[in-house]
Amino acid sequence: MFNQRIPFQGKTPRRSGTALWLALCAALAAGGVTTPAQAASNDNNVEWNGLFHDQGPLYDNHVEPTASQAVTLTLRTFKGDITSATIKYYDSGTSSFHTVAMSWSSNDPTGTFDYWKGTIPASASEKYYRFQIHDGTSTAWLNAAGTTSSEPSSGDFFIIPGFTTPGWMKNGVMYQIFPDRFYNGSTANDVTNGQYTYSGCATEKHAWGSSVYANVSGCNTAVFFGGDLAGVDQKLGYIKNTLGANIIYLNPIFLSPSNHKYDTEDYMTVDPAFGSNSTLQTLAGDIHSTGNGPKGYLVLDGVFNHTGDTHKWFDRYNWWTGITGAYESQSSPTYGYYTFQNWPNTYSAFFGFSSMPKLDYGASGSAVRNAIYGSSTSVVQTYLKSPYSIDGWRLDAAQYLDASGGNGSDATNHQIMAELRTAVKSVNPNADILGEFWGNSGPWTTDGKQWDGAMNYDGFTQPVSEWITGKDYSGNAASIPASQFDSWLHGTRANYPTDVQQAMSNFLSSHDISRFGGRAGGDIWKTYLALFFQMTYVGTPTIYYGDEYGMQGGADPDNRRTFDWTVGSITNSAVALTQKLIAIRNAYPALRTGSFMTLLTDDTNKLYSYGRFDATNRIAVALNNDSVTHTITVPVWQLSVANGSQLTELVSGTVYTVQNGQVSVAVNGHYGAILAQ
Repeated sequence: MFNQRIPFQGKTPRRSGTALWLALCAALAAGGVTTPAQAASNDNNVEWNGLFHDQGPLYDNHVEPTASQAVTLTLRTFKGDITSATIKYYDSGTSSFHTVAMSWSSNDPTGTFDYWKGTIPASASEKYYRFQIHDGTSTAWLNAAGTTSSEPSSGDFFIIPGFTTPGWMKNGVMYQIFPDRFYNGSTANDVTNGQYTYSGCATEKHAWGSSVYANVSGCNTAVFFGGDLAGVDQKLGYIKNTLGANIIYLNPIFLSPSNHKYDTEDYMTVDPAFGSNSTLQTLAGDIHSTGNGPKGYLVLDGVFNHTGDTHKWFDRYNWWTGITGAYESQSSPTYGYYTFQNWPNTYSAFFGFSSMPKLDYGASGSAVRNAIYGSSTSVVQTYLKSPYSIDGWRLDAAQYLDASGGNGSDATNHQIMAELRTAVKSVNPNADILGEFWGNSGPWTTDGKQWDGAMNYDGFTQPVSEWITGKDYSGNAASIPASQFDSWLHGTRANYPTDVQQAMSNFLSSHDISRFGGRAGGDIWKTYLALFFQMTYVGTPTIYYGDEYGMQGGADPDNRRTFDWTVGSITNSAVALTQKLIAIRNAYPALRTGSFMTLLTDDTNKLYSYGRFDATNRIAVALNNDSVTHTITVPVWQLSVANGSQLTELVSGTVYTVQNGQVSVAVNGHYGAILAQ
């Protein structure tokens, strides 16, 4: 396929020879022009280091165009470097390639770069584009995956008319809560020792802060601490004001016998250990309120691939009265909701766990599809509407939804996801659909018909962990240098349309992997560095409760420890830094929807620098992943920042003056700097 997405492998930018760099050195010595642009000319050599395009606001006038909006694209080159440029795009409506000649438009404010423009005509069809750039006999190609000397066959930029992702998700900061472990707001609903037995395990009530492991081997899911929705409500001031996060994502809250609630017993009932449906209404209203901080948004976890075996549709243990479940009788009205190979004991289940029988979605219009999302009384639509009015669904194990007990990730799965999107957007066009997938989520996010974004394990969590902690997100040894980190980020951004990139959930830890603080060996400075990156990178920063202070923890269930409220305030240095960094992100749209440009990678000294910019601000971020202080010389000329300009480091308040096209800033080990013009 011409637009098959592949990881960016990285390529050293072509530069002209020794003469150019001698000229550059002479210019630096003389205090004059500080970039290779002074040597750029029509010399049959395209200077790759001057090429730039992304779909930030300075380079794409309609990132989310309607079918009637033409899209004008801007390409940056070194001044006087090229002789012509062309946009080549594939139109899915005509199943053919087209070209648009670009014309010189203007120079950047410093006179270092030229801007070339071209316009792709309006239509309703999805398109993919790349640039062909000429300097005489020399040709370079540029697309989302990078620059090449021969025409690429993958990695193009996207244009998807009519597709938008929610602005509140792109511009927000999300806080993920595992409800039982966050805060106990009402002891009246606490699960008690031996309150009930499920799958051979009696419930255990543990004291807050004690071990997450059960006293009985194999019964960890029966351990409860008392966290609940009232507790979340009571701590909204911490989330919304102390931290500044405005999106709450709750792990499952519906009736279930386990502490994790991924084995749903009843989608329409909030688990009594967490409160009631009325408690959820109150919490949603308080999250949405501006009386306790910024307006907030609520995302619930939708576990729709499977139910629990105690669900009334299945009813393995005859817990329900007045209804006959599929496990009880082949004549059950819900027998067709599941796939039995040999009724009743052999059936399709999530990863083979018999406690989680898979739902059989059947054909379009089936009873299961209507019950989950298709009808006005479905699970998905009910909670999107008043009195709950939640703002989005996180779709658990979303790739596996299928018919006849299949494994998903096929045409039926994509049909289900498209139908679900239609249902969600029919109730609230501004609601978010966040899918769980651990690899390249392109199949669900590049057609404009399924998810708005995904859990960004592949494009954030894994590379950040490997670069900063030297371990993958499972805790295995895996270290990468800054240059590979940058290439990884570049390649995974290229997998998605820009508005999807901006709505991806970027988290350091989750309920499914080891804690970042544990992988960092308890070094809080590594958490500091990770927070700098998380709050300045492309996507929605997502804090798994406790990561803001470096909570420790290994694999499940150790990654679900109780929140330590003795450090849940700005007297804790990491929490204070989180507050500061979120405030900076909230203050600068360039950090949310601006362009991203790599400025520097230094593998020897473990340094990384990049720019985020829009028409209002140009921001350079400098990160030091070494254990000692380094002075990082940031080439801000690449951001068109003029000599003599002043940049303010937003955490410390220190002001720097640009000289010779660059700024030098001393950055502590495992720390960062954010320089804004």
